[in-house]
Amino acid sequence: MKIAIFGAGYVGLVQAAVLADAGHSLVCVDVDAEKVENLNKGIIPIYEPQLEPLVKEGIALGRLQFSCNAEDAIGNCEIIFIAVGTPPDDDGSADLQYVLAVAETIALHMNGYKIVVNKSTVPVGTADKVHHRIRTGLDKRNVDYDFDVVSNPEFLKEGDAVNDCKRPDRIIIGTTSVKAEDTMRELYAPFNRNHDKVLLMGVRSAELTKYAANCMLATKISFMNEMANLAERLGADIEEVRLGIGSDSRIGYSFIYPGAGYGGSCFPKDVRALIRTAQSLDYPSRILDAVDSVNDRQKQRLLELIDQHYSESGTSGRLAAKVFAVWGLSFKPQTDDVREATSRVVIEGLWHRGAKVQAYDPEAMEEIQRIYGSRDDLRLCGTKEAALEGADALIICTEWKHFWAPDFDQLHDKLGDRAIFDGRNIYDPHKIKELGFAYYGIGRGLSVSRDGGL
Repeated sequence: MKIAIFGAGYVGLVQAAVLADAGHSLVCVDVDAEKVENLNKGIIPIYEPQLEPLVKEGIALGRLQFSCNAEDAIGNCEIIFIAVGTPPDDDGSADLQYVLAVAETIALHMNGYKIVVNKSTVPVGTADKVHHRIRTGLDKRNVDYDFDVVSNPEFLKEGDAVNDCKRPDRIIIGTTSVKAEDTMRELYAPFNRNHDKVLLMGVRSAELTKYAANCMLATKISFMNEMANLAERLGADIEEVRLGIGSDSRIGYSFIYPGAGYGGSCFPKDVRALIRTAQSLDYPSRILDAVDSVNDRQKQRLLELIDQHYSESGTSGRLAAKVFAVWGLSFKPQTDDVREATSRVVIEGLWHRGAKVQAYDPEAMEEIQRIYGSRDDLRLCGTKEAALEGADALIICTEWKHFWAPDFDQLHDKLGDRAIFDGRNIYDPHKIKELGFAYYGIGRGLSVSRDGGL
């Protein structure tokens, strides 16, 4: 099949590369000429495991190309994906200007039947708006081409997006058009062989499914963080509680890891967008409001623990003289995405207290450098060990695997105050305390020791 994808960002790029790998012919359209030029050279603007070789192979085989020429892309393809960004407006609602701009461009260059696929995460009713924009554009041209607008939301996890795209849990197709359904089933046939993963539903149901899925996952995270905060006050260990509830098949182990709050480009934005949708309908979204509020509060938890530690040690007024090593800057492992990342809240909070930061992340440091520039109170280090030099305490913000088993003797020697603030609960608090560290995790501050003591 010949396919055009508008938007060479995270979703569009992954989708294009995987469809090209399956044998389809793809052109990915973007307005950023420099990005397009680099992509055609195989230079990828984001870090995502397996993506770069897949893009390069697609280009080499002639199945994947990048272009700024919307007219040619639309004219030569029957299926057109809209995969542009939907950033939040000031009120939290999704900004549809780029989606609707693509719809107008499609109407301007249509030369026959097209299937327009909304891949971007968009509010319920967006397909109707896209349909209206295209119909209005065709009327202005005094032409009457048939077309269908399909909702086909993505469910990609950053850090594992290529695998998610190749082996999807479900393929949601929102349409009432038999022709569009048949074409979409043919498009996804290479990914639908083990068993039928296609879920056919109405367009509005498909649009809501995407938001409902992300909000459910965010709810599980905020719930566990709420339980973690209770555990600290009750003398319980949330990690033991997690195993206890996760063993219930009705709950499961996924997305019940307590920590220092969720981030990224999806959960925060989508929760707030659905809250805004509820407000527009005069419906009080009490659970979603709480999910968002708990997450905002949880991102302050590491700073609270730091204040607590130095207050108890009698040095609360001397944080301005402290240097903190920060391991992990991306909002999760296997990505360079720092949007809404807890690390940024922590770093900015430390700066506000007058402290200095020495940070390391295997992928996200370039983006942090771009955001904050050069500062006397920020040093980006080439290794996690280098970040420890001259540091008083260590903060874990992201659970990259090579942070899990450090040289604790080295940590003991390097950290002036021998304090570890573990925002992802990757260390055993009993073992760390036995090694002579002051240890603070999430929901583990008053954990019962194995001999029964506190």
